[in-house]
Amino acid sequence: MADSFQSGKITTLHNIVRRPLAELEEELLQFSQQRSLGLILPALYSELERPALEHIVHELIQVKYLGQIVIGIDRASEDEYRHALQYFSRLPQSHQILWNDGPNLKQIDAQLQQEGLAPTQLGKGRNVWYCMGYMLASGQSEAIALHDCDIITYNRELLARLIYPVANPRFNYQFSKGYYSRIANNSLGGRVTRLLVTPLIRALRNNLGEQDSLEYMDSFRYPLAGEFSMTREVMRGLRIPSDWGLEVGVLMEMARNYSTRRICQVEIADNYDHKHQDVSAGNADSGLSKMSLDISKAFFRKLATNGVVFNKGVLRSLKATYYRIALDLIDSYRCDAVMNGLDVDCHAEEQMVELFAENIMKAGHYFLENPMEQPFVPHWNRVVSAIPDIFDQLLEAVEKDRQLYG
Repeated sequence: MADSFQSGKITTLHNIVRRPLAELEEELLQFSQQRSLGLILPALYSELERPALEHIVHELIQVKYLGQIVIGIDRASEDEYRHALQYFSRLPQSHQILWNDGPNLKQIDAQLQQEGLAPTQLGKGRNVWYCMGYMLASGQSEAIALHDCDIITYNRELLARLIYPVANPRFNYQFSKGYYSRIANNSLGGRVTRLLVTPLIRALRNNLGEQDSLEYMDSFRYPLAGEFSMTREVMRGLRIPSDWGLEVGVLMEMARNYSTRRICQVEIADNYDHKHQDVSAGNADSGLSKMSLDISKAFFRKLATNGVVFNKGVLRSLKATYYRIALDLIDSYRCDAVMNGLDVDCHAEEQMVELFAENIMKAGHYFLENPMEQPFVPHWNRVVSAIPDIFDQLLEAVEKDRQLYG
């Protein structure tokens, strides 16, 4: 049963009474008359071939309060882009597809690269950043939600609850982060959150002393959730990482730019499952191994901007503290799983913690050896300042792709 307990530095909006979806959607339809609502969908082309996205689109067709959907497609050939146009054509909302590998958007990317303003890494962060730019360029939406396209357990209540806090004109929230339970294949999910992020945050608090940013991050029940919503104002000035540190970077940027009274987390689903990443213990460039490296670097970068000084001694102490806290948490998770009749593999979880501990050290050494690396993609206010007509270029590029290849 859901509770109404509030803890930490941000407000938690619970799913206490299982309010009927029809009521939520009717309210959102009313809100949309005052504050236009939009959705960003970052996707790989391969997701168009999976049942999860097919179900998501089927659900979105029934959503009447959305005025705009912007879909970013990565790793798509010309024929695949044409297929994507046809695939999403059934959406009744105004929708646009950014073909990130197409010649017109690549030309814009090359121009931004010359100015040092473009994302330096391929991936979800880059896709989201260009979708945000297009949203701002079009000016059609004032409150925007974002969620992934590989959600196996998706239903449109997830979207309604996710966007509600920033859509309601009587609320003061400018950013909302989704959270949910993670149970998959009769076992606890959310491995990177449980075994890396939570113990790492607590190890940092133990080693560095109390820091507002760490207390804030520890307030989130699922900091790596890929589902969040924000106002257009937030989107304009938000710096984001372009790698797997996207979610952590976004949360810490919000704490830097806004009062925690303007930030909330909202329960958006009873359970959530999606495409699972391989651990990739032997390959630091893929899977959960790369994710753990990027997330750890995101923490080091953000804390450094707050004046925290890292050195090799701090990193060694941090690794040892993390390892002890993570092992203690594994025992807590084991007891929780057993009491709920779930499977648990403590050996596999401890192996993962060992990998994450190594990657925390690797990420720390990388951070120390690359002090001049730019950790974030510039926010769109800066891009517009450097290239005043960039929004017009974005709109024209997307429309040109549709006309030439549609």
